[in-house]
Parts: sequence; structure tokens; C-alpha cells
Amino acid sequence: MHPFARSLRRAILATSALSMIAFAPPVFAQEEGASADSGDEIIVTARRRDERLIDVPIAVTAISGDALSKAGAIDITDVANMAPNTTLENSRGTNSTLTAFIRGVGQQDPVPGFEAGVGIYLDDVYLNRPQGAVLDIYDVERIEVLRGPQGTLYGRNTIGGAVKYVTRALNPDSPELRIRGTLGTYKQADLVVTASAPISDIVRVGGSVARLSRGGFGDNLVIAGLENYNKDVWAGRGTIELGGNGAPVLIRISGDYTRDKSDPRNGHRLIPGLVSGAPVLDDVYDTRAGLNDPKQDVKAYGLAMNVSAELSDNVTLRSISSWRKDTSFTPIDFDALPSVDVDVPAVYRNEQLSQEFQLLYESDRLHGLVGFYYLDAKAATSFDVLLGLAGAANPPALGGPLPGLNAYTAGDVRTKTWSVFGDFTFDFTDQLSLSVGGRYTNDKREAFVYKATRITGLSPEFGGTLTPFAIAVATNFRGDRTFKEFTPRASLSFKPNADNLVYASYSKGFKGGGFDPRGSGTSAPISNPAAGRTYDDIYNFLAFDPEKVDSYEIGYKGSLLDRRLTLSLAGFYMDYKDVQIPGSVGCLVGGVQSFCGITTNAAKARLQGIEAEANAILARDFAGAGSTFRFNGALGFVDAKYKRFIGPTGVDVADQRTFQNTPKWTVSGTVAAGIPAMGGNIDVSTGLVYRSLTHQFEVPIPALDQPGYVLWDASLVWTADSGDYSIGIHGKNLTDKQYITSGYNYQNAAGGSTLGLEGVQTAFYGNPRQVFVTGTVKF
Repeated sequence: MHPFARSLRRAILATSALSMIAFAPPVFAQEEGASADSGDEIIVTARRRDERLIDVPIAVTAISGDALSKAGAIDITDVANMAPNTTLENSRGTNSTLTAFIRGVGQQDPVPGFEAGVGIYLDDVYLNRPQGAVLDIYDVERIEVLRGPQGTLYGRNTIGGAVKYVTRALNPDSPELRIRGTLGTYKQADLVVTASAPISDIVRVGGSVARLSRGGFGDNLVIAGLENYNKDVWAGRGTIELGGNGAPVLIRISGDYTRDKSDPRNGHRLIPGLVSGAPVLDDVYDTRAGLNDPKQDVKAYGLAMNVSAELSDNVTLRSISSWRKDTSFTPIDFDALPSVDVDVPAVYRNEQLSQEFQLLYESDRLHGLVGFYYLDAKAATSFDVLLGLAGAANPPALGGPLPGLNAYTAGDVRTKTWSVFGDFTFDFTDQLSLSVGGRYTNDKREAFVYKATRITGLSPEFGGTLTPFAIAVATNFRGDRTFKEFTPRASLSFKPNADNLVYASYSKGFKGGGFDPRGSGTSAPISNPAAGRTYDDIYNFLAFDPEKVDSYEIGYKGSLLDRRLTLSLAGFYMDYKDVQIPGSVGCLVGGVQSFCGITTNAAKARLQGIEAEANAILARDFAGAGSTFRFNGALGFVDAKYKRFIGPTGVDVADQRTFQNTPKWTVSGTVAAGIPAMGGNIDVSTGLVYRSLTHQFEVPIPALDQPGYVLWDASLVWTADSGDYSIGIHGKNLTDKQYITSGYNYQNAAGGSTLGLEGVQTAFYGNPRQVFVTGTVKF
């Protein structure tokens, strides 16, 4: 052993109990290539320990990096096509902000103050905000989708579920260089270079650099040189591993960086301009949006370290720590016309520091952990809302600058939260097990909300100088709230044999409350006319309470027919209380039209449904030794119904409300064949995905709501027997189906505008047909 390595090893062993000042997550590697459709066992960490997927009494979809690569998956939103009752998509008007829903629970609004209902984890580090959370798929080991409340072990607002993105571990044995390139339609050109090397038997380094680019699916017809729905991303990850490989301590330090300078992602108007008469465009991917200030620019980066120390044969101490930061400058043109009317220059700034300690215990009958989690996070946003003047002269036919006003809004939310948790499984026998866990959370929210109207020009945030005239300050508010909650979980599992599991579980979910960062204090009801509008009136108007869910689930997992068939079935019932309903409306502040937030705990709901996943090897050795013919499919059904929904007028309108981003049916099915050929294996697959009627908001809007639709994908991949070479061709959305994923609406029932002169009814669409070729070389 090299003297340096020997010294380092002694230092690691000597300080094993003291080196818990770490960052980020352990990566528990599953065998490369293991996937749900290969017949191999998948190892997951859904309960923060290595377990076979079939042994976990939780509804989990696990997709290996190999399976994602063969399917031509591009980013994390593609996973929604592989997991039942799951919606993952780009938020409105953005390339990199994620909207996530599982079993009807989630959060569409990405502004500070609103917490996501689905937790996104990058190597076990919770991403506190959705900006920068549309993670591109490269150098990934697997992605896990955990459905239902996961508050015991994944405590930050995982009221609907969690998505875990697990990166690939470094090769401990030999240097490795992997190059992956992609060329495709719309000028797609991607290159990912990954390298790693063991410096000694206990020191390893590695990293990846990714260049991801694509031309636009459409064009901006009024701003020369801008495309619409294009991609311009640089990204990278780096890792140092110390220890492991037989040593009782493993330290893993990692960092990542993403820079997205894609052009603004603008929507397609569904109605003609109410003032200009601008017609609806023929191509849904083209736009006439006139806003390009500030330049779209997204930066997201972080550092993480994990220290895992085996204190004895039964006890392991683990530290997970992380620092992350992101900034998103984005121009949002609500009306998608060149006129300066409901144009929103915006910036989001987020920063978080988190620390988690876990003490794991493993014995013959008892398995589990206790832990502590702390998060200190800052989330801020500033945006102008540039509005036209009602008395202004009509612009030219294609729109021209409308002189107008600026409704400026700034919100700053500070979160400090800590929690203690535990989760243990006791095996009464080899067949019967009881899991019990709980988490106590103390969640403090401090908010600053500022809103002013009747200001001309851009705010200094976006390079302007304010020229105020009779400024009307609607909100200048500071407040704080602390929420405390205990969320238990329990499950009873029965295993008639090693390959079958039946379970029943109960879990409680909790998502913190806060203050509406776009609310107008001047809209707050006055409780005492004699006293006028007080701070308490504004506090109570802007504040909203936590939401909670009690979830009951029964399920079965089985591996049958000599592991040729695996099944996963789950049925669930969720009692959803104090549902947070954030929204934004056109409003009057000081007699001037503006843009205001209205958030209430208006609702009580019931969600119930079923989920089924099946993976079958239909034939083996039918075209030579090692050939396989396979099927994998998923079905999700959710019946989501509001039992109470108190609208702004105080009337229960539950029978007129729907769940957003929650199709009743999600169905997917893929058939694939693997055939030995040309010194390797050819894997050919084709599959369909069906999603039923999807509402964009709680109020049905026929023009924006997406009827049921089907997507068809196919792939053909050849991989050398050595695994060192592969080449594949992939087709996504081969029928070129046009489908709406999100939108904006400020139209009333009579067709008039509630915000802006031109009217706002704008849709964003999923990707059109794409065909691309991918090649991989490994040295």
C-alpha cells in the first residue's frame, strides 16, 4: 500500500467517531444493469437502508440508469410516463422549474411561500425549491418514485410522495472513461463525458461534464434570433470518495453545477388579441411574446458530503449535509403578444443549508434508525407586472408598446425547520413484520411581502429606474409563524415466502403553512370598522395554515414463475384536510388594475385509487441463447373529489371544483425484445402511454384542460457483450401528438379579460415528435 494511502487509512479509522461533519448522501449501488424488466433484483433505499424492492412495504417505482438509457429518457419529467398516478412536468413559462404531483397532491405555484407537496431528492439531499429541479438524466444509477406520504424518513413536505435521483457510484477497481453523444431532430446535440479513477485503494475521484443543446420546437416571430422551447445547458458533477472498499468509514464529497441559458419558453395564445385582433397562430410552438428582459439565465449549484461510519457490527452512524443555491432570471409574457401588457420580468433566488444525522441499527430481528434533520433556507422573488393603460391608443395590428403601469411585487421567505424521527421494523417471525415510525417537526416561517402599483418603467431589479407618481403601496408586511406536527407511520407486513409480500399501512402527511407572497394587504377584510384595517387583519388575510393527510394503503408485491413475473399492487385511501389553494387574480389596488394572490385553506378532499405494475419475461432463448421477450406496464387510477371547497364568497362550491394535474387514469405499457447479435445484444422496444382528461386548475377550463391522449415511443439499442460500446436510435411521441401541459387563464365566463387589455388564455405544450441517435463508448 502507498505510504500516503496507509496514513490516510489510519487517520480515517482513528477519527471514525468524530468525522460526522459531512455533507450529502450515501449512494447505495444496485448492480449496474439491474432493471425492473430484466428479471434481476433491484435494490432500493426507500427506507434509508439497502433492501430488495420486493421487501419494501411502500408503493415504489424504481428505474435503473440502464433502463432509462435504453428508453431514451432525457430528463426527470420522463419518469412520469413510467410511474402510475405521477405527474412531473416543466412549470409554466420555464425550462427548469419542476411541477410535481403524486396521487393528486402537489404544488403548481413555484413562488416562495408555497411548499412543494412532492419532495425531490438529489442523492438524498432535499431540494427545498422547485427552481432548477428539472434534472437532466446523465450519470444516473436509478430513480425511485415513492408514492404516498413519506413524512417519517423524508420529512420536508413529502405529503404526496418523494422522487429520489441517485447518481452512479465511482468504480473502485480501475480507471474509467465514458463518453455519450446524442444527435437528433431540432438540432439536438448532447455530449456527456464521465471519468473516474482510484488514486489508491481508499481514494477515488470522478466527475462528469455535460453539454445539452437543442434548437427550438418553434420560433419567436417578433424578436429576431429567439427560438421557443429550445435548450442550451451546461452541467457538471464532481465526486471524491475516501475510505470504503473494506474500511469502516466512507466519506463522499460531491458538487454539481448547472447553467441554463435557453431562450424564454413562451406560450401559445388560444384566443385572438382583444385589442390588437392578433389572430391565433397555426403552430402551437411559435409565439409572438415581446418580452426578453431580463435575459433568461438559470444557475443552480451545490456541495454535499456524506460520512458513514460503522461503529460496530450492528450500528452505523451517518451524516448527510448539503449547501445549495440557485438563481433564475426569467421573462414571463403572460399574453404572448408584443404589447407591453401583463409582461412579467421575474427573478427567483434560493439558498439552503441542511444537516441530517442518522443512527442505523441492524440485527437479526430489529432494523431501523433514529435521526435529526435541520434546514435553514432562504427563498426570494421579485417581479414586475407591466400593464397597459385602458385609455391608451390601440397598438398596430401585430401589437406595439402600450404605455402602462408597473405592479411591483417582492417576497422573501425564510425557513428554519428541525425535526427528530425514527423508524424501526421488528420481525416477529421470518414471515410477519411490524414497522413503526414517527417524526416531530418544528417549522418556522418568516415572510416579507411588498406590493406597490402605479409605478412606471422597470424596477431597479431589472435594470430600470423608478419614476413614481402617486405610488400606491398595497402591501408592506412582515410576519412569522411556527408550525409543530407529529407525523406517525405504521405498517404490518406478511411474507408467505421470500418472493411474496402483503402489507397494510397508515401514514400521516404534513405540509407547512405560510403567507401568500403576492397578496394585497389593501384587500384584507376589516374586522373592526372603527379601528380601520389593522396589522392583524392583514396578517390573517395573507396567512394560510398547513395541510394534512391521513393515508391508508394495502398492497401486494410478488415475484412469480421463477422470477419471470413481478407484480406490485396497491390500493389507497387519503383523507386530505385544510388543502391549500393558492391562486392569482386580476385585482384593483387604489383603483388601479394589478395582479394579486389569494390563498386559502378552502378545501377538504378525499382521494382513493389503485396502482398496478407488472414486469414479465414472456419468452427466453427464443432467438438464440440469452434472448428475451419482455413486457412491463403500469396502471394508475385515482378518484379525487373535494368534499368541501369554500370559495371567496363563503359558499361551498365543492361540486364545481376539480383536482389539477391529476388525470383519473394513467396507463403505460412497453414490449421489448433482447436478441444476441453482432457480438452484442440488440434491445428493441416500443410502448404507449395514456393519460386521461387533465385539468390545469381547480376550476375546469375547457380551452386549457387536456383531453385524454396517447403517446407512442420506440427504441432500438445495440450493446456490445463487453458493455464498452452501445448505439441506439430513439423515437419519442412518434405520432406527433399535441398536448397541453400547463397554461395561464385570466378570462371570465363572458370572454372578457380580468387582467390586461389583450386577454390572457395561454397554453404550454409537451414535446413534439423527436428522433435521436445515441452512442456510448467506455474505456
